[in-house]
Amino acid sequence: MILHCDCNSFYASVETVLDPSLSSGPMAVCGDPKSRHGIILAKNEAAKKYGVQTAETIWQARRKCPGLKLVAPHRDAYAEYSRRVNAIYQRCTDQVEPFGIDESWLDVTGSQQLFGTGKEIADRLREEVRRETGLTISVGVSFNKIFAKLGSDYKKPDATTVISRENWQDMLFPLPVTAMLYVGEAVQRELSGLYISTIGQLAAADPSQLFARLGKHGRQLYDYANGLDDSPVRRADAPREIKSVGNGMTFRRDLSGERELRTGIAVLSDEVAGRLRRYGLCAATIQLQIKDTRLRVISRQRPLPRPTALASELAGAAMELVRASWDMTLPVRMLTVTACNLVEASQASEQLSLFDESDPAGRGRRLNLERTVDSLRGRFGRGIIAPGSVVNNELMGYSQEEEE
Repeated sequence: MILHCDCNSFYASVETVLDPSLSSGPMAVCGDPKSRHGIILAKNEAAKKYGVQTAETIWQARRKCPGLKLVAPHRDAYAEYSRRVNAIYQRCTDQVEPFGIDESWLDVTGSQQLFGTGKEIADRLREEVRRETGLTISVGVSFNKIFAKLGSDYKKPDATTVISRENWQDMLFPLPVTAMLYVGEAVQRELSGLYISTIGQLAAADPSQLFARLGKHGRQLYDYANGLDDSPVRRADAPREIKSVGNGMTFRRDLSGERELRTGIAVLSDEVAGRLRRYGLCAATIQLQIKDTRLRVISRQRPLPRPTALASELAGAAMELVRASWDMTLPVRMLTVTACNLVEASQASEQLSLFDESDPAGRGRRLNLERTVDSLRGRFGRGIIAPGSVVNNELMGYSQEEEE
């Protein structure tokens, strides 16, 4: 029995709790209220009725809704309210997995004898969150995480939706395929090419065609549409053995040519190396994934000459994979650099001292330099220092970190 709890209009709702005067009329949280080119980060229900959308510019939103109230974000308050809401969830179960700042999955399978059915637990949580924080949540109740997420989106605000083993096909098959988690605009375009526009059509599709079009992601979406998701709810405090550390980026425009690919890989390798050092790990293998404009993905990997947490060595190995496996004239939509076969940094040092005949002093100086960069970023933020190739670079887009 899985719940997905989603705080309704979270940023806007917290701002309204902090300043009740914002509850009258349409309002939105935005990056820079004084700039016409700032973007909308969140909006309340009244603003939604005017068609105000997240991520559109302020001038676009005000053209739709001239009386729109704008407020700057209070991120510390959002973090505190997120902590409070998750603490309420934990009264019913210790299996609470946050999914962003305003959403969480809960496994309440073992809690039903104490607190009632999944729906009864969901209704109880809605009431307690409203009473204790002033926020409202929508809750999906189902037998897997994907369907529970669909349930919390099914009816808003302040609602409970049950998607059971008896009704899930009737409820979900008519929905547009974009209602499903991990189906964005690019994936929707590819599915449209297979004449798939609803969840029911996705469930009835040929898995081999989905794999040919979207790779492993296509097969995963087929399983999701057929109710075959069996991923567990992971406790937020559960210790995890980190087996790989990766970073992927979808760029603001397609990359072309070796120079642009090298810039993208440099940024990703810098992020991965910093996290390896933070965890006290080194990578013995580098993996590179390249996604083209049709969402086809190639994945290549190779062992490194020695375990490393140096960005320059990760980037150099990744570029060798690019040169060996990719036509530089073809456009690239997304790159992912992943450090695999991880070892403790202390073990890597021991191996180097015994077997490495390269320049250990030079590598040590580079490692000290990158640790100094880590320290500066920890004190002043990531933007305080960056590779020269990315300063004022328009290519940088959406980045996603992964640890497995």
